[in-house]
Amino acid sequence: MSESVESSGRPDVVIIGAGPAGLTAAYQLSKRGVASTILEADDVVGGISRTAVRDGWRFDIGGHRFFTKVPPVEALWFEILGPDDFLRRPRKSRIYYDEKFIDYPLAPINALRSLGFLEAVRCVGSYVWARIHPPKDQTNLEGFYAARFGWRLYRIFFKTYTEKVWGVPVSEIEADWGAQRVKDLSLFRAVWEALKPKWIRRGQDKSQQVTSLIEEFNYPKYGPGMMWERAAELVTARGTKIVFESCVNTVHHHDGRATAVTATTDGVPTRYDCTHVISSMPLGALVRAMDPRPPAEVLAAADGLTYRDFITVALVVPEDRVPWDDNWIYIHAPEVQTMRIQNFGSWSPYLVKDGRNVLGLEYTVLERDPAWTAPDADLIEQGKRELEQLGLVQSADVEAGYVVRMPKAYPMYDATFKANVEVLRTWLAEHAANVFPVGRNGMHRYNNQDHSMYTAMLSVENIFGADHDVWTVNVEADYHEEHTDSAGSDS
Repeated sequence: MSESVESSGRPDVVIIGAGPAGLTAAYQLSKRGVASTILEADDVVGGISRTAVRDGWRFDIGGHRFFTKVPPVEALWFEILGPDDFLRRPRKSRIYYDEKFIDYPLAPINALRSLGFLEAVRCVGSYVWARIHPPKDQTNLEGFYAARFGWRLYRIFFKTYTEKVWGVPVSEIEADWGAQRVKDLSLFRAVWEALKPKWIRRGQDKSQQVTSLIEEFNYPKYGPGMMWERAAELVTARGTKIVFESCVNTVHHHDGRATAVTATTDGVPTRYDCTHVISSMPLGALVRAMDPRPPAEVLAAADGLTYRDFITVALVVPEDRVPWDDNWIYIHAPEVQTMRIQNFGSWSPYLVKDGRNVLGLEYTVLERDPAWTAPDADLIEQGKRELEQLGLVQSADVEAGYVVRMPKAYPMYDATFKANVEVLRTWLAEHAANVFPVGRNGMHRYNNQDHSMYTAMLSVENIFGADHDVWTVNVEADYHEEHTDSAGSDS
């Protein structure tokens, strides 16, 4: 733990990144009367939770359901935005497989009808076999999914989509990613949730629901960026300074503590002295920016952390050409590259206009891939072709298209990431104990928005003398499955 404010005086905090984690940290500090400095590399706030705007259309980057089992986070959402700024939205998503739509979470009757009786029996038999003879290796994602759903359902509902997301075989991905996404969801649990009487669901404490099975969620009227634009207004009104297009070059440290951050804005380097640093920049990049430089083995661990980058191709179509109301559709069709299709009109009618809807086709790539630097027009044409190939929308019905790129959207959970993160954590604890990595990229962990916010909230409390282990947020399945009365201590 870093030296607390009680022993070091009033904090002077530099926050790297104006996404959910960084702005939450600034907001919590401002409530304690502390104005901070936020260094943001982009020209907008929100990170991956921003809302992109093109010609009056608004696009959510990835789709953000505002649902959490962490009461302080939910309270903070409604503290930043008032109740009138939220819509209560039904959760609806389906899987596109073999030219059929299958409800997700799995509903037994729908699955039987879609897969056919014989295939459904085979899936149940495969699940029973996996329960009796579980995969020997469940440390990788393939074994993790097969153990919980059986090999047949794994191949139908997880394999194709997952390999589109990560670009490698599922067997090369660590099980940690699956544990964070589905928690203790299994075929048995999915069936039970589907058959559970509504009166039981209504009376159930939402902290006892499986996150993957929630039926409703809150959503800001104008998209998640609305939350972070408002947060930025609130913290700047209280004296916090946000420096946009400011790239952090150096984090200076001495005698086990960070002392300053140097960032370049408009070609001019500026040094910001500080007592604490809260960082949501990629963990590897943070360590590489340290001065004096870490030893070679630490830098090698930093270089070993990799990411998948994210592209949304947003296509405007007449509203009556989209006959489904899903929030999104998972595309389990190997013949196309898109992995998921957002239906922005179903997220919020305020995202669309003029009797038109917008579909967002999602792709994950690497920055070195040709798709990342391809002309927008080429990507839009690819999206149109794939919509028609899937039989969802005719290419001729697409009236306009836009492309939004988001680098480093998905921290890669390869076989070495845990060891690399541990090396960096250990080195930072010894050489810069007052640096607090937070958020998805800051911790190289596939945090949801609420987890990212919570890591920032706990880090601010640590600056003021608490002793939370922030690295335990979103690790164990019972983090989401068990309710605790003291929200700050369940990590």
